[in-house]
Amino acid sequence: MEVLTLIPARGGSKSVPRKNLLTISGKPLIYWTIKVANEAKLISRVIVSTDDKEIADIARSFKAEVVMRPSELSGDFSRDIEFHQNVLNYLRDTESYIPDYVVNLRPTVPFRNPEIIDQAISTFSKSPDAHSLRSVHISEQTPYKMWKIGENGFLETITNPINQEEPYNTPRQLLPIIYWQDGYIDITRPRIIFDMNSTTGKKILPFVINNPSQDIDYPDHIKKAEDQLMRSNPLNSFKKNDHTNLRHPS
Repeated sequence: MEVLTLIPARGGSKSVPRKNLLTISGKPLIYWTIKVANEAKLISRVIVSTDDKEIADIARSFKAEVVMRPSELSGDFSRDIEFHQNVLNYLRDTESYIPDYVVNLRPTVPFRNPEIIDQAISTFSKSPDAHSLRSVHISEQTPYKMWKIGENGFLETITNPINQEEPYNTPRQLLPIIYWQDGYIDITRPRIIFDMNSTTGKKILPFVINNPSQDIDYPDHIKKAEDQLMRSNPLNSFKKNDHTNLRHPS
């Protein structure tokens, strides 16, 4: 199995400036993801995709390869498929290298367990019909009790499960369990990236994380991530399909 890990780390960030270089528990944020990727036994190569020279230099110092991406692929609205294709095209054209799987590890999820990464890769390898794998965890909020305000000024439901007349008035125990994508790990196949112009395709295999790492999107998340590391060991957090701690809103 040839498994390539891509770590997207552009220089710009509106919510937290220079986010990928912020210090988290004494190390740049990007360090934690490079570290876990290098520790995972099933990962063959670790490449950081960036438009930023400082990030590139720091990534190399932590033993990651770097493929520079053009600025037009590094904007606020750039999509994952763009840097995936950019890196894979570069490797194919310069090295004739095509991996079996592509693992996407976002640096904004700093604390992962390399054993969980290996378990996800192994799970995906046993599902040849799956186009991709995406980590999820049980959501504490349910869309069946969410609303939008219609053009007429009245509330309208977001979604409605089959054969449920008023889901918003239904006890939570009778509603479907909902999962939220958490960025812990995504895996796909190169043919899906090129043939379907997608990083997920249509058949997405779930990989359930019991206690996900804090995702850092806003300044207040930095302290939460450091507290998570100090409070417990988030690296031992995976139990597949474990609903023991399931919580729903009332």
